[in-house]
Amino acid sequence: MRRLLNDAARTLVPTAEDRHGPLLPLMLTLTVVTGLVDAVSYLALGHVFVANMTGNVVFLGFALSGAAKLSVLASVVALAAFLVGAFTGGRLGTRFATHRGNLLKTATALQTVLVAVTVATAALTDGRVTTGVQYTLIVFLGIGMGLQNAVARRLGVPDLTTTVLTLTLTGLAADSTPAGGQAPRPGRRILSALAMLLGAFAGAQLVLHGHLVLTLGLILLLLALVAATTHRLSAGAPAWTRPPS
Repeated sequence: MRRLLNDAARTLVPTAEDRHGPLLPLMLTLTVVTGLVDAVSYLALGHVFVANMTGNVVFLGFALSGAAKLSVLASVVALAAFLVGAFTGGRLGTRFATHRGNLLKTATALQTVLVAVTVATAALTDGRVTTGVQYTLIVFLGIGMGLQNAVARRLGVPDLTTTVLTLTLTGLAADSTPAGGQAPRPGRRILSALAMLLGAFAGAQLVLHGHLVLTLGLILLLLALVAATTHRLSAGAPAWTRPPS
């Protein structure tokens, strides 16, 4: 238990010697963003995922089989938007290959712009999801989450992918001491799952009570906070901005 708590504390407040530095709490914040976005996409945009492509591909299969309340078009559009975002993230990763701070700062700033478009779009209809609003949000949120996923992959922070928890939870169980493993980073893995849960819970509470615009505004605020914090902390190219070895 002490090891778990110590690891969780070091994730939330990294030491100066940690090679990932402030990336740890920043990535946790982006994981909360993912939970919020998935709440919006699933609960308000017609049972589609824009961040979780495993779920989205499964939904596409269900929709093709004629399952009710699922849309082939919505799933395809979400998948295409995500791939556009992932491609963009890959290009940014190449451009900023030697400075992880600049990579995260640029990516989250771009995400902030994309989410700002969704806030404005939803606000124009006072939170009512017309067909136009639905697909505008699917496209812009999907691009943003594809971008985030690709950049998180390039940043290379173990167990903080920000959008996928399957491998993280598998590692938490499979690498545990009772299973014969060394149980690396248990606190970080649990915090990652809790961050996603927190985002999904908060997003669901807001969306189900008719606060779509507020939910999108919260996503916008968190992304802007990550971008601004990364800009401030990465000035001067500290050690954590270098690519992981």
